[in-house]
Amino acid sequence: MPYASNDDLPDAIRRHLPAHAQDIYRAAFNSAWSSYGAREPWRREEIAHRVAWAAVKRRYRKADGDWFPTEFSVK
Repeated sequence: MPYASNDDLPDAIRRHLPAHAQDIYRAAFNSAWSSYGAREPWRREEIAHRVAWAAVKRRYRKADGDWFPTEFSVK
């Protein structure tokens, strides 16, 4: 189930990630949903969430319970 907007993301993601990180998460999730769906449909959602978190973690880090942009983000 791709997400049309950040408002459609799960509550935990909306509560904890900054807006830009939510954009990254949503874009990565939607891309992975499309890419991996045909190969392993039974794991589609799991894989899409893992890919989305990996994308966020490339640009953000968690410190003291909050997410912050990394100083030297990979672009």
